[in-house]
Amino acid sequence: MSPLISLLLSFASASQTDASWAVGSDQLRLDLLPAFKRTVKIGAVTSYDRTEGNDDGFSGKYSFVRKEGDSLVLADLKGPGCIYRIHTPTPTDDPLEFYFDGEATPRISLPFRELFSGKFPPFVRPLVDSAGGGYYCYVPIPYRKSCKVVLRAKQMQFYDLNYATYPESAPVASYDPAAGRRDLARVAEVFSRSRERDLTDVNVPQGTRLQRQTFDRVLRPGKSVTLFESRRPGRIASLRIGPSDAFAGKNRDVLLRITWDGEKQPAVLCPAGDFFGYGWGKPAAGSALVGTYQGVNYCNLPMPFDRSAKVELVSLGDRSISVRGEVVVGDTPRGRNEGKFYAVWRRENPTTEGKPFTFLDTKGRGHIVGLALQAQGMEPGGTPFFEGDDQTTVDGELVVHGTGSEDFFNGGWYDVPGRWDASFARALSGCITYQRPLGRTGGYRFFLGDAYSFEKSILQTIEHAPERNQLPADYCSVTYLYAENRPTVDFGIPSLAMRQVVDPSKVIFPADWTLPINSFSFRDATVSRRSVPAGNGSVRCLSLRTLGEDWFGPAFISLGCDLPSAGRYRIYIDAVKGPEQAKAQLFQDESPVGDPVDLFAEKPAVASHVLVGEINAVEGRNNLMFKLVGKNPLATGFGFDLMTVVCEKV
Repeated sequence: MSPLISLLLSFASASQTDASWAVGSDQLRLDLLPAFKRTVKIGAVTSYDRTEGNDDGFSGKYSFVRKEGDSLVLADLKGPGCIYRIHTPTPTDDPLEFYFDGEATPRISLPFRELFSGKFPPFVRPLVDSAGGGYYCYVPIPYRKSCKVVLRAKQMQFYDLNYATYPESAPVASYDPAAGRRDLARVAEVFSRSRERDLTDVNVPQGTRLQRQTFDRVLRPGKSVTLFESRRPGRIASLRIGPSDAFAGKNRDVLLRITWDGEKQPAVLCPAGDFFGYGWGKPAAGSALVGTYQGVNYCNLPMPFDRSAKVELVSLGDRSISVRGEVVVGDTPRGRNEGKFYAVWRRENPTTEGKPFTFLDTKGRGHIVGLALQAQGMEPGGTPFFEGDDQTTVDGELVVHGTGSEDFFNGGWYDVPGRWDASFARALSGCITYQRPLGRTGGYRFFLGDAYSFEKSILQTIEHAPERNQLPADYCSVTYLYAENRPTVDFGIPSLAMRQVVDPSKVIFPADWTLPINSFSFRDATVSRRSVPAGNGSVRCLSLRTLGEDWFGPAFISLGCDLPSAGRYRIYIDAVKGPEQAKAQLFQDESPVGDPVDLFAEKPAVASHVLVGEINAVEGRNNLMFKLVGKNPLATGFGFDLMTVVCEKV
C-alpha cells in the first residue's frame, strides 16, 4: 500500500464523527468538500470600520468587541460552534488566550505572533503560516458552549475571525489539544507540497475505485473538443491539462466547458486560463486545489455527478492548440447530501461607482469554496482600489464584513516591500501579482472549514475603493461553489472586446518607492530615496549624486521598468529642477534616444512630464538608462532627482 493511500485511510478514520456532522478537523477533509454544511449560521468577527469609512484597524477603534480591564476581548462566541480561520496583518507579542465553556483558565495561551509560527502543535504549518504581509491560522478550534478570545494588550489593529455555529444536536466537543495534534498532523501532511503530488486518494470517499483517462487532442479555431466523457455515475477527482502556455494570452479565447447529467446548460463555462488561476493571460495561482505547476494546469476540486459528465474545450479564437492531460474519475456517484460543482466567471469593466463588485449573487442552497480575482485600476501608478472590503450576505443577512481586499486573500499591507508587493502561492491563498506601475493586483482564496454556506441565497461582493466604491476599476473573477441546483446567474461569455485583457497605454513608475535600480555609476556616486525642496514644499524622489565622469563615460543610473506589451513608447519624467541638477539624457543600447534635458534652475522646482525620448520596448523588463552628460555652467552640483518615469505607448 502506498504511503499516500495509508495517509488517506488514517485521515478518513481519524474522526469518529458521522460524516453528515463533519465539524472541526473533519471540515478540512477534501472528500467532504462537496457535502452541504449543517450549520445554523456562518459569521465573522472583524475590525471593520462601522461607519463605512476606511479605519478598519488603523486606530484600533473597532478592533475588539469589549474591554476587560487592560485586555481586549476579540471574540465572544456562543456554541456549539467552531472557529475556522484567524487572520491578521498586525500580530503582536502579547498573550492570546482562548477560554472555553465559561472556564476560568484558558486552554490555549501563547504570544499572538506565535499562533502562526508553526512551533506550537497542533498549530502546525501549512495550516498556520505567514505570507504577503498576512498571518493566518486554519486550525479548527471547536467549542461546545462558548469560546472567548482575549488579547492581553491595550491595543489591537486589524483582524478577521471566521466561525460557524451548529445546532444543539451537533456532536461538537470543545477544543482538546491532544486530539488536535493527532488529527491535524494528518491534515497538514496532505497540504504540504500538495502541488507536487496527486491528491485524488484524499478527495474521494473511502472505497472509491479510481480510473485514469488520458487525452491528447487538437483544438481547432472556432471548434470544440471533448477531453472526457462518461455516461456512468461517479465523480471527477482530478483534472490536469497542459501545456499551460496553450491557454496563455490576452484574448481569453479558450473556454473550459463542463456539463453534468446531460443538462442543456454547462456547470462551468469559463476562460480556461482564468479557471486555473491565471492573471492577465499568464499562469499565476499555485494552491492545493487549483493552479499551475511545471507547465501543467490542475484542478483537485472533487466534482460528483449523478448520471454523466462531459469536459470540453471551446475555441473562440483563430489559432489551433494541442493539449494533453488526464482526468481521474471515481465510481462513487453524488451523494444525497452533496452539491454539484459550478464555476461562475464575471467581469465588470468598469465597475459601477457607488456599488461593489459582485462575485456571486444567487438563490438556492450551497456553499462557496473558492474565489479568484484579477483587479486593475483605471489609473496606473497605484492600487488604492484594493482598500475595499469584502462583504458576504447569506439568506438576506450580512454575516461577514472584511477589513480590506488583500486581507481577504490572507495578505496585508499592499505595496510594502516584503509584504503584498509580489506574487506568492500557498495551499489555500495567494497573490497572483502585484504591479503598482500598471495598477494591477489580485489574489485567490479557497475555503474549507470557512466555506460560505447558504440555504436560500448568497451575495458575495468586494468594494473597489477605500470608501463608497468611488474608484472605477476592471475586476474579473471566478467563483467556485457547490450547489443543490444550478446557480441563478448568467453563465454567458461576452464578446472579445468585453473579454480580453486591457493593458494600460500609459504606465507610471514612481521612482521614490520601489522602482528597481538595475545599476548605477561604478565610482564617486551615491543613490538615495529622500525628500528634497521643490517650489513651496518638498517632494520625494530617487536621488543620484555624482562627481562627474565614470570609468566608462558619463555618470548614469539604469532603472528596471516592466511593461505589459512590446512596442514603441514615449518616455517622460517628472524631476526636480534646481541649482545642483545636471543635464540628463536617455540611452538605449548605448545610443541616445532623445536630447539632453537641462535640469538646472536657480530655485528648486518640479519639472513635470518632460519628454526625454522614445524606445522600442519588449514585453516585461526594460532597463532605462539615464546618463548625466554634463551640467549648466551655473550649476553647483552634478545631481539627478527623479520623481516619476512615465512610459506611454505610441
